[in-house]
Amino acid sequence: MVQKVIMVKEQAKRVLRIEADAIAALIERIDERFEQAVDLILNCSGRVVVSGMGKSGLIGKKIASTFASTGTPALFLHPAEGVHGDLGMVTRGDLVIAISNSGETEEIARMLPSFKRLDIRLIALTGNSRSTLAKNSDVVLDVGVAEEACPLGLAPTASTTATLAMGDALAVALLDKRGFKKEDFAFFHPGGSLGKRLLLHVRDLMHIDADVPAVSEDTLIKDAIYEISSKKMGVTAVLNGKGALSGIISDGDLRRWMEKTEKSGENLLNKKAGAIMTKNPKTISQNALAAEAVAIMEKYSITSLFVMEQGGAPDGIIHLHDMLKAGVV
Repeated sequence: MVQKVIMVKEQAKRVLRIEADAIAALIERIDERFEQAVDLILNCSGRVVVSGMGKSGLIGKKIASTFASTGTPALFLHPAEGVHGDLGMVTRGDLVIAISNSGETEEIARMLPSFKRLDIRLIALTGNSRSTLAKNSDVVLDVGVAEEACPLGLAPTASTTATLAMGDALAVALLDKRGFKKEDFAFFHPGGSLGKRLLLHVRDLMHIDADVPAVSEDTLIKDAIYEISSKKMGVTAVLNGKGALSGIISDGDLRRWMEKTEKSGENLLNKKAGAIMTKNPKTISQNALAAEAVAIMEKYSITSLFVMEQGGAPDGIIHLHDMLKAGVV
């Protein structure tokens, strides 16, 4: 009998519905066994060793990687290589998460006696709670699915998606229970833009001392313009008689006042900085993440921020270009 051909878009929708249903079905299975699994991993004195064969192995690699990047020491052990010598990387104090939809994967079953001899705790991610793997595990997490998205029912699709989702649930639950912070996450991601966004602080990029543009409230605008252009920040701080920040003058302020004075016939250059400054400017702490400075600049459509703590004179200034050069943006 000739199979009915499903249109491409309808086939894609069918696959997504099946896989979404497979993940949704896991929600009702989050019970005390899941809590036991989290506690076992949290109290593990060694490393979490994730193992799986074939497609399950690919999912296992991702789960191990997610654990490692969120504060749980983890590695992946290929079961075929494990039974041919790599079991030596598993030691007492470790914990094993074994992935097998059938629970009867030969290579994993052959490693079970070694795990027992080492007194290693075992968590099973399987779709068969009566399998050999399940019977030899301390905790069994059911990741079984009603059907695979593959129309032939052969290629692991919904089952691997469900397993991946359960692995993510474990990793995030552990992250939360450990009190894992974004600074901890940054420690494990020092490279690339992600690391830079999480590691670099304003103090690492800000300009200080003579590089900070500043004039007094009594400074004439012609001199303020020179300060803005010479420091190349597009802005200058305006300080009051006590040397504290009372406002700023930006390129944009100058343009707006130029239009205003042209209409009134006034001479902008003879005005004083205090007369045209913008009061209560946005500032940032030097201990803030550089990414926070970017967020403020984007929100208020500005390109620089003066850095200061509790009142007084600015400690420095940070410009959007500094973040661009550092790869924060």
